Amino acid sequence: MKQSFDSTQQIVVDELKNTMNSIDELQVESLITAINNTEKVFFVGVGRVLLSLEAIAKRLAHLGIQTVIVGEITEPAITEKDLLIVGSGSGKTMFPLGIAKKAKQFGAKVAHIGANPESPLSEFTDVFVRIPVQTKLYLPDEIPSQQIMTSLFEQSLLLLGDTIALMMVKDQNIDLKSLWQYHANLE
Repeated sequence: MKQSFDSTQQIVVDELKNTMNSIDELQVESLITAINNTEKVFFVGVGRVLLSLEAIAKRLAHLGIQTVIVGEITEPAITEKDLLIVGSGSGKTMFPLGIAKKAKQFGAKVAHIGANPESPLSEFTDVFVRIPVQTKLYLPDEIPSQQIMTSLFEQSLLLLGDTIALMMVKDQNIDLKSLWQYHANLE
């Protein structure tokens, strides 16, 4: 029997709604404060998580925030005035973990958006936002998902980024039309 589009998309939407309703608002507000009190915001992750982080970096750039993807050819030096946002569900992924450790050596603040509050990243994290969804660790308090692998984490990460951007727009009373000045214009 074929699975219908309607019933399948409803699974995805319901899981996202449940997840977004489970994110701690105080943790999100702490991340927004960290973003607002920094010079540059760096992002690091791997795979599909990196894709979501790149979209968040672009959205924050639309708000006039200087954003950097770790590893890009034009990446500047990180300093104590900057923030590194690490996306990692498990908090155990080697590359983001190593970058977080190095960022702390340069005095930068580190924010971790992940599912595992007890991860090795917690040693280097100043701000933690938990997306409490099923990861490869299958922790007992994770929100289960019928989706492939960690799709729910990556989707929720992207929605969290857009939610944060909208919160910042509303908090700062930014006129949405004025944001087009930051949009790419060599297209």
